[in-house]
This record gives sequence, structure tokens and C-alpha cells, in this order.
Amino acid sequence: MSGILAPMSGLRTPSFVISLLCLALALGACGGGGRYGYARSYEPIDGERAYMERATDASYEEVRRARPEEQPYVSWFGIALGPPETHDGVTRVRLSLRAHQERHLCDSEYADSCRVTISERELGNFTAQITMRPEDASSGNERLWQGSLVRVYGRSVGESDASGDPVIVGEWYRHWPRHTFVTTAMSGRMRR
Repeated sequence: MSGILAPMSGLRTPSFVISLLCLALALGACGGGGRYGYARSYEPIDGERAYMERATDASYEEVRRARPEEQPYVSWFGIALGPPETHDGVTRVRLSLRAHQERHLCDSEYADSCRVTISERELGNFTAQITMRPEDASSGNERLWQGSLVRVYGRSVGESDASGDPVIVGEWYRHWPRHTFVTTAMSGRMRR
């Protein structure tokens, strides 16, 4: 028995253990995409999947034309056109509607180099009414601000903003600060 274990004991050197730990960390980093979804395709974060399953694939025009009682439950991506405005605990942010590209653009063959990718072209504008989370209201680089990407889950109640565009009352949202996502304009410099 000691003859069988003898060759194995040489594998338990500190450098071997460190190598195993590094491998485990690298493998752990490959899945999930983290807070900003650094993955080849969209990865929901905690609590998001239930909203994704309820969302329909309704177009901008369908939402604009639907009567209040017929409004579909949507999941829209939009880039903030200005800073959010908060009154009485309710935040409104005006967004430029963008299409999500299912296969994200990547800098290399590694999934953690991929970024959530949306269309360069605007599909319309809308206002999202959300309850902003404290971490998104901070004053740092990760705050929800002009140029942020927001995915809003909710429905219109038939209200229009000052420009006549739909107001989506969000039940839940996800936020990407500037520089944590890309548009299809980057397709010439990033891999698909």
C-alpha cells in the first residue's frame, strides 16, 4: 500500500496545491458572467430569471398602440439619455431603446472578455419608472447615469412622457454602467 501512495505524495508539494487553487479559480470565473454578464450570451443574475420568463417580445410600436388594459409585459434594453430624476422615491430615466444581440462581442476566445451587446441603432425612446437601488444612486463610476445601459422589466400603463413616448413602469431592472457593455459598432474590433 505504501508503494502506491509514495508516487502520489510527491504531488502534494506547495506548488502543486497552488496550481490546483489557480485552476479552480479560473474555472469558477468561467461561468455566470458576474454582475455585468461577461459571457458569450446573456446570463441572468439572482432574481432576474422569473422576470425574463414573463416577458414577451413586443415591439416599440405594439406598446405605443396597445390600450392600457392590453399592454404586454416587456423586457427592454435602453441607454440612459440623461441622469435619472427621482421624486418621492420613484425614479424616472429616459432611455434610447436598443435591440439586444444574443451572441455578445468578445475581445478574445475567453468568455470573460465578452460584453453584453446591444444595437448601435436606436429603435425609439421611452421612459422607465423604477425604484432605484442605493448602489445605482451612488456618486461613483458605477452609478446609473447618462450613458448607462438599463434593462427594464415591466409594462406601460398607457401613460406617455413629455415627448409622447411610452412610460414603462418597471417591476425590476438591471443596470450596466458606462464601459461595461458595447454596441454593435464595436463588431469591427471585437470577435463574435
